[in-house]
Amino acid sequence: MEINKIKGVIEAILFAAGREVKITELMSALESSSEQIITAIENMKIEYSKVDRGLQIISIGEAYQLCTKQEYYEYLYAILDKRNKPNLSQAALETLSIIAYNPRITRAEIEQLRGVNSDGTIYKLLDYSLIEENGKLDAPGKPGTYGVTKEFFRIFGISSLEQLPELPRYKIDQNRQIVIDEIIEENQENQEQNEQELEENTKLPEKEKLSEENKIEQENQNEGEDKNEIK
Repeated sequence: MEINKIKGVIEAILFAAGREVKITELMSALESSSEQIITAIENMKIEYSKVDRGLQIISIGEAYQLCTKQEYYEYLYAILDKRNKPNLSQAALETLSIIAYNPRITRAEIEQLRGVNSDGTIYKLLDYSLIEENGKLDAPGKPGTYGVTKEFFRIFGISSLEQLPELPRYKIDQNRQIVIDEIIEENQENQEQNEQELEENTKLPEKEKLSEENKIEQENQNEGEDKNEIK
């Protein structure tokens, strides 16, 4: 099957499915190899990336889904059921971020990080299918652990947790407060620069003093030579 035909079939399947479709499903439907499917989808992604296209193909693990581009949401929101969009509070976003960056975290650990009870926010995230219980911790009581779902990847337009923004490095100071490493390094660099400038400024008067002393000594030496010539 030629590449354009493959792309057309893939587009039709993804549109009609309305969900993520595994690459094995596409291979079965088109009777094509994974290399052919991947090549076709990568070409389609390039075509969809043009500014005049409202759709995009996102990767979710080993599956693909046809979605609208995020920048067009405001136009869709006006005609679609507003209840379909998760309305996440700051607390829910904070909890979701903690779970995304710690994919096997317990409720107690979440509350320890946030410093407040998180039952309500966890229930809301579960209700929106953004998180799920993904196992049990090998600890007393066997507490459940949480991780994000495919719905999370779909909504945020990423295919894996590796695509999450890198967190800044941090340290806990003597007051048990978080201090960002980059800020510490910047302050240290500024301090070293100030110390270097101070040292240079301190050496400058000494150099000028030595230069003046050398000048006077040279003048005295010249005067002595002049007197000897007169004699």
